[in-house]
Amino acid sequence: MNNNLIIKNARIITPLGTSALKGKEMNQLLDLTGGTVKVTDGVITYAGPSRPTCEEPEEGYEILDAEGRVLLPGFIDSHTHLVFGGYRPEEFIWRMNGESYMSIMQRGGGIVNTVHATREATPEELKCKAEWFIDVMSRMGVTTVEGKSGYGLDRDTELKQLEVMRSINLSPQRKVDIAATFLGAHALPPEYQGRADEYIDFLIHEMLPLVREKQLAENCDIFCEQGVFTVAQSRRLLQAAQELGLGAKIHADEIVSFGGAELAGEIKALSADHLLHASDTGIRAMAENKVVATLLPLTAFTLREPYARGRDMIDSGCAVALATDLNPGSCCSGSIPLTFALACLYMHLTLEEAITAMTLNGAAALGYAHRTGSIEVGKQGDFVLLDTDTPAVLVYYTGMNSVQHTIKGGRILF
Repeated sequence: MNNNLIIKNARIITPLGTSALKGKEMNQLLDLTGGTVKVTDGVITYAGPSRPTCEEPEEGYEILDAEGRVLLPGFIDSHTHLVFGGYRPEEFIWRMNGESYMSIMQRGGGIVNTVHATREATPEELKCKAEWFIDVMSRMGVTTVEGKSGYGLDRDTELKQLEVMRSINLSPQRKVDIAATFLGAHALPPEYQGRADEYIDFLIHEMLPLVREKQLAENCDIFCEQGVFTVAQSRRLLQAAQELGLGAKIHADEIVSFGGAELAGEIKALSADHLLHASDTGIRAMAENKVVATLLPLTAFTLREPYARGRDMIDSGCAVALATDLNPGSCCSGSIPLTFALACLYMHLTLEEAITAMTLNGAAALGYAHRTGSIEVGKQGDFVLLDTDTPAVLVYYTGMNSVQHTIKGGRILF
């Protein structure tokens, strides 16, 4: 397997840094025409102006002539639920006919529906489905993806989901890196109905230490929402996770304004995600405490909900990331092209901000900004080569894929 690559004659467009960019910084991209990138053993060893000594055939290196096309960092999809059993197309139709997301949950649909299917699925079945999604997303330029558990809501199935992600990560031919997140608090399991505090205790005292001991996840998440888990319950779980060395992430203010963004700021979470109904106070709390606001426009689109206030968040000094929220219920899509289009058209991000949000800031939302998310020496050789010399195609080709090559660790995949 060759992880040595030289890319020449590229228009390199990238954010720079090892942490999330906030506010006006999100518009500041390096734009270098005629650039060269050298990758050695999967890691960038040169990125900058054309260097003839770098561009001559060199033993052990593949040469890729970009011919002036745009070279971006590999896309980071920092919020997905890609390991699950079953599907829920009937619920999509119910929502089309006027039912709400929460009303479907209350009558036994939603997350709990997928829990039953995931508990029954074999690890091989879950892995096969996840690898199919990964293949599709990789062709759209994704080189790192977050995968959440949360469709087990019991000891064995939560571990099964996380172990499937680890098995994919261990493959030398993997097309993406999976950042695993433990989302045991995705919903209240049927066997704990009416006993939410006891379920949080179970997660804190049994599941978190087990997940940490087995090194199955890097972060912990919770669905902090009216009718799911309260702010107090979310605080308890996430602080316990942080004490064990896990990063804190939170599904916040998706359905109603509930205080999730404020909590994310209080505990200095890695990210707060969804945020369709985040308050002005919550937005300020995220900005002041360097919480990445991860926005998921595909979910708002499929739920026919108002979009998160991306423009206001950036103007308030937030670091904003974009992700797809691929899942079997509210958003069965991992479309990077449509995510770009919706973010720019309806959340009013500039193209430059959207690129930062899908690369460096997405990496920061996972705690990965030191190793990926930009084209800089020392970072992974993960790139997207577009099929043209202008990045405008990311939104101009509305919902259409403009990726010519995805490059993972110096390997040309597509």
